[in-house]
Amino acid sequence: MSASPDDLEDSAAPLIEHLTELRTRLIRCVIAFIIGIVVAFTVAEPILQFLLEPIEDTLRALGDPSPTMQYTSPQEYLFTLFRISMVFGFALAFPVISHQMWRFVAPGLYRSEKGAFLPFLIASPFMFFLGAAFAHFIVTPLAMAFFLGFADFPSLMSDLLARAGDVTGVDIPAGEAGAAVVPATEEGVQITFFGKVNESLDITLKFIMAFGLCFQLPVLLTLMGKAGLVSAAGLRKVRKYAMVGILVLAALVTPPDVTTQLILFVVVYGLYEVSIFLVARVDRKREADLRAQGLWFEDDDDEDDPLDDAAGPGSDDRDGR
Repeated sequence: MSASPDDLEDSAAPLIEHLTELRTRLIRCVIAFIIGIVVAFTVAEPILQFLLEPIEDTLRALGDPSPTMQYTSPQEYLFTLFRISMVFGFALAFPVISHQMWRFVAPGLYRSEKGAFLPFLIASPFMFFLGAAFAHFIVTPLAMAFFLGFADFPSLMSDLLARAGDVTGVDIPAGEAGAAVVPATEEGVQITFFGKVNESLDITLKFIMAFGLCFQLPVLLTLMGKAGLVSAAGLRKVRKYAMVGILVLAALVTPPDVTTQLILFVVVYGLYEVSIFLVARVDRKREADLRAQGLWFEDDDDEDDPLDDAAGPGSDDRDGR
């Protein structure tokens, strides 16, 4: 039986309405993102100084009296500020973007699904910022100390004018005050760190993104537990494989420094254990709901029971096996 033209028009109308609403939500997200970029650009330079603080502190600890960053092309510094504006502009616009996403998908969710999804929408940015703070204040200083600590002689770039004149014995004209002067050497090649702004920022942002994503592990696994894709018992069974994976991850995203790798391993593995605890709570809640509905069955052969994954930790102990 073929559908009538009226039926086709009725089925197409909701789709057009959804597409119209999606377009409206996307336009609002783009506007919020642009506003966030503009606001972030006004404070991009202080943000850059904040991001480069671990390098500055490391250089001063190594004996450099005047840490200096350089850029080698006319547009490099502007593009660096614009890059910072895009990253932090998205962070500023994220509450608006997440709200628009929620308003679009919420009408199609049941009340129980809304209650399950909304906490993750709040926890995800919180965990990301927690990981970013951990990367900036702990991991990045350790990495910079490792990379820059290879030099036997502290990094020397632009010293104070008077001090540089005393060291080199060069008379500096008054019109050249403030010029960068490198101490003269009688033999050998002076190896000095002249950091580029964009490359130094790239290392810092990579650490922030890597640890921000790693801190999403509890959110991701708990959400998968609510969807029935993973269980606490299953996560415990693959614990040893998870440890190996975390060790590989630590070796990839951190410098070849045992201390930094150990810190990352301890933190991410701790998040994995927290995820098991959270998924176990989800399993117990699911089991309680199924028991209340009379849909929970414990057969003699639990391995063939399709609801076995929902039983959560200790399910084999409850029936005496």
